This record gives sequence, structure tokens and C-alpha cells, in this order.
Amino acid sequence: MDLIPTRLLAPRAGKVAAFSLLIGVVAGLLVYLVASPLVAVVCGMIVGVPPAVGALAVLRRRRWIDGTTITAKGALRTRHVQLRNLAGVELVVSALRVSQVVLRLNDGDRIVSVPLALYANGGCRELDVLALRRLADALAASELASAAAMSSVLVEQLRAEAREAGLEQRPLYRAVLLARDAGRVPQTTLTDHEVASLVE
Repeated sequence: MDLIPTRLLAPRAGKVAAFSLLIGVVAGLLVYLVASPLVAVVCGMIVGVPPAVGALAVLRRRRWIDGTTITAKGALRTRHVQLRNLAGVELVVSALRVSQVVLRLNDGDRIVSVPLALYANGGCRELDVLALRRLADALAASELASAAAMSSVLVEQLRAEAREAGLEQRPLYRAVLLARDAGRVPQTTLTDHEVASLVE
């Protein structure tokens, strides 16, 4: 259910990690010219290791759906949200140069965010059709009205993708336009009424 699959991120993450370590080595060598070897090594590690670890940690982040349970695995912890027992469903829109639409799911104890779409300069990356379908079905199993409304939005998104509709006819992109037109930037959470309006 990842918007950008790990296999696409791996090459770039590897390059960022390698470049960070190289900067750390260079910083260590420069410090070595004026300080002890121990200080140089510590400085190099402080400069190079944290960004490298951060870049590689991205590869551990995954989201998947099993029945009506969404699991989000991060660098340090794993969270599960049961969609049948949802306490809240929010559609969060970041309307910037690169706009993002994220579904935030809350079961009362844990929150899991599922990126649904990225839009930039007329291009886009949207969650794949199979993941959208499974997510829509799982949300429909919830008794929460906002979950049912969000399921309808995802179904309409699937229909738009099936007929290869333009961006303006896709509900997730219309969410970005709605936020921009209302001047609610850089980030806003759509109301239930606004979510419902995306399929009208």
C-alpha cells in the first residue's frame, strides 16, 4: 500500500547514504588537520552517520492491508489499526508546489497515515488500483459515517482512473483544488461535508 514502492526508493536512498558517509569522511579528514585522530573520527561520525541512517531507515517503512487491518511499519515500531473499529477518518491535504493527499485513520489508540496521492507540475503518483480497492472495501466495513464517505471517494477515484479521466475529474486531485481555492495552505483537514462534495 505504499504510494512510492521501496524498490523505487532504494537506489536513491543508497546514494544519499553513500554521499552522507563521504561527507562525514571529508569532515573527519579536515578536523584531523587541526585536532587529534579521536576528535576527527567522532566529528566525521556525527556529520556522516545520522543522515545515512535516516536515508536507509526510509527503506524499512511499509504499509499493508490485511482484511480490515492496516499495518504501518516504521523504522522503530509497527502500528496496527482495525478499520472496523475506527474512531476517526480524516482526509489531510497539503497544497504546496508538490501537493499530497493523505488518509489519516484513528482507532482511538493508534493513528496510521496512508498517503493516497502526490501531485506536482501536472504530473502525479496515485496509490495503485488494487490498494485503493482493498482500502475502499475495508472502509466500507466500518460503521463510521466518515469512513463510508471516504470509501465512496476512493470508489469514485477508481472509476475515474478506469476511464482514464483527467486530473480535474479525479476526487483526490479535486481535494487539492478545494484546499487551494479556499486558501487553506500549506495544510488542511477537509470537513465531512467537503469530503462528500468530492463525489458530487
